[in-house]
Amino acid sequence: MEKIISLTKRRGFIYPGSEIYGGLAGTWDYGPLGLTLKNNVKNSWWKRFVEGRDDMYGIDAAILMNAKVWEASGHVAGFSDPLVECKRCHRRFRADYLAEKKCPECSGELTEEKHFNMMFKTNAGPVEDTASKVYLRPETAQGMFVNFGNIIDSFHPKLPFGLAQVGKAFRNEITPKDFIFRAREFEQMEIEYFIKPPKDEKEWRPLFDRWVKEIKQWLESIGIKKESIHEYDVPKEDLAHYSKKTIDFQYDYPFKRDELLGFAYRTDFDLKAHNMIYYDEETKENFISHVFEPSFGLDRLVLALLCEAYTEDEMNGEKRVVLKFKPNIAPIKIAVFPLLKNKPELVKKAKEVFAELKKEIQPIVFDDNGNIGKRYRRQDEIGTPYCVTIDFDTLENDTVTVRDRDTGQQERVKIKELVSFLKNKF
Repeated sequence: MEKIISLTKRRGFIYPGSEIYGGLAGTWDYGPLGLTLKNNVKNSWWKRFVEGRDDMYGIDAAILMNAKVWEASGHVAGFSDPLVECKRCHRRFRADYLAEKKCPECSGELTEEKHFNMMFKTNAGPVEDTASKVYLRPETAQGMFVNFGNIIDSFHPKLPFGLAQVGKAFRNEITPKDFIFRAREFEQMEIEYFIKPPKDEKEWRPLFDRWVKEIKQWLESIGIKKESIHEYDVPKEDLAHYSKKTIDFQYDYPFKRDELLGFAYRTDFDLKAHNMIYYDEETKENFISHVFEPSFGLDRLVLALLCEAYTEDEMNGEKRVVLKFKPNIAPIKIAVFPLLKNKPELVKKAKEVFAELKKEIQPIVFDDNGNIGKRYRRQDEIGTPYCVTIDFDTLENDTVTVRDRDTGQQERVKIKELVSFLKNKF
């Protein structure tokens, strides 16, 4: 983990939040490459689960909502973690994270557990009173539930159908930790998929299993090996109060195996709480729909992809660090080099090739900083799948060298065939 954290800062993926002022625990800033990586994951997810389906509607609900939303959903009363405080050093911890019932910092005695609500409170408007109290949303789901009726009125969808949303959520974690795994500000990609109330498990289980299969296929498509994913069927006694069945997809992070995303059958709990009734025009029935919820933590997916991609190997007798992202997810697809930056004819030709490639493939970079070996090492650490080098042979025969990140193998390709050659690679 330390190597990954160091690389992500050095190469412009992820920086500690507010670092020049000492930072703020549980906050992280995405640099240019981290933002592109995150957007690539987000776009892949949206294409697969929203644009690729005929039964899905995307929305973008407000982060600030009427406080009654969170009262109805049960968050005000029950969205809490067990908190203990050390009587000696006064550090605070989540009780369920402690292996022993003593302070992990100074071995002091701990207080009794008390429940700590994790929602961030603020006020809407100029007066700070009870009436103006609002919360930063701790999940994106409720924004979809409260818009259930609006979507029906606007689009008249037939069951089953789903709502999808990507957006920020906020939780006042007692102990944020493990880099971007557990932060106070994070991004979710969530789906609420509405179905008719089933009579028994035989009715809902096949659709539930199809969702599990599709989730696994998508994870593999972005570069998370199936061997790294473990399905944990949450025991009945550990299920959330709204859940009939939950599967946690766990990943083997360097610090431990832990949750990557969750898939829950939430029954009719949420729509019943908000009094959202569905009228079936065919059967002339009124009922409350049941809900399947695949909930993806975008930051945890980014962390898993970094862990999957991080590789230390040897090439041409030299040790190197390389991020072996799948080309469809890599933040930079191609780097274009002039062999020597002090040769104007090479630089001119390289910029021409770069401009032509950029029209067809994004994102790509032009890199003439340092010698060719250093440039290869830098692009390996960034995870760039292919490097295109313009050399003196290019000036003679209009061919370039294309280097493969993973194998180091180089091929000569005609400039006029370069776009189709690289597109085929992707």
